Amino acid sequence: MYRISPFVRHFALALLGGAGIATLWVNLSPGSYYDFVEWHMAELSLPGWIWAGTVTLTPFMVVTDILMALFFFFIGKELWEALILERGALSGGRALLPAGLVVSGMIGAALMWIVLSALIETAEEAGFATGWQVPLGSDVVLAYLFGRLAFGSGHPALHLLLLLAIGTDILALLVLGLSSPHLSLRLLWLVLPVAASGAVWALYGRRPPPGTSELRRRAGMALWPYMLAGAASWFGVAASGLPATLGLLPVIPAIAHADRSFGLFAEAETFLHDPLNRLAHLLIRPVAVVLFLFGLVRGGVDLLAFAPTTLVTLGSLWIGRPLGMALGALGLALVFGLRLPPQVRLRHLGLILVILGCGFTVPAIALAAALPGGAMQEAARMGLALSLLAGPLALLLARSGGR
Repeated sequence: MYRISPFVRHFALALLGGAGIATLWVNLSPGSYYDFVEWHMAELSLPGWIWAGTVTLTPFMVVTDILMALFFFFIGKELWEALILERGALSGGRALLPAGLVVSGMIGAALMWIVLSALIETAEEAGFATGWQVPLGSDVVLAYLFGRLAFGSGHPALHLLLLLAIGTDILALLVLGLSSPHLSLRLLWLVLPVAASGAVWALYGRRPPPGTSELRRRAGMALWPYMLAGAASWFGVAASGLPATLGLLPVIPAIAHADRSFGLFAEAETFLHDPLNRLAHLLIRPVAVVLFLFGLVRGGVDLLAFAPTTLVTLGSLWIGRPLGMALGALGLALVFGLRLPPQVRLRHLGLILVILGCGFTVPAIALAAALPGGAMQEAARMGLALSLLAGPLALLLARSGGR
């Protein structure tokens, strides 16, 4: 296995740094914190055929819907390479086990949320299954932070952990968008990202045929066509009503890429100069800043917000997801005869399930859409913060049981 680049650890530290500052701020001066997060930077009046009503730009909206699209492009690129490149971790039949674990873990988290909500939820604004989308996602960068400490930077278990975290986060956001009660014919806007991706692939993304001129080859290495296609893709996804954070993903398959996968976030990719890897290299520092800002606007935890919703969130992440994944792994082994990757043992899988009990980035995005505002959201956010204790627990288990 190739070593994973250390910049992913910097992403995790930036996210935690922003969340730590936000937590201090919201508890010392909650009024000024919420004034900052909800500050009306600008009002955009768009034509009705694009968007019904006025779009208000706030730090909350700019970071979540616009800037975080860069982060999901970054992790989406890794998932795409794992699926389609030679030696990709998900190429061929190797995708079945991770896909089954991702889906079973999400089902387990959602069902546990529904059961616990019915048993202990007391909020008046909560209806049946309100907020079941919240625990579906996980957190890629924090999974890496704890997984690297538990397994080491080159262990196959760390690669499996990252595959599961990336797949879970992207699928969770898609489910969040598709389960929205406000979906309508605006989904026709998805024609725009499809058209933009198809056009840029036809003009620039295909491998040039033999005998192509040097001028044409250099044009194929340019980045600006993909940036324009990405902007059009983001606009189409946002206008469709799906989470705008996914807006750059449709253009990834259209970008010229390397022939071989070196593993998730591999250090070896530093030496690759295809357009897809060059775009990823350019995004490393901006994404670290974006994650810090995300922690700042989404990570402020009110320490007095503990409520039944906090326990519902914790139970879904700590019990529902691991239980769902464990049952999924058992089912895949019995029905399809699937086994864990080489050098990954059952104890490693157990540690992976514990680490995936951490939920922060994607669940924090889901809070605003899935839960009524106010006390329920803040109680759930506290549950997400407490869920991060699963990371240190996994490290204790790793130290006591060996790697």
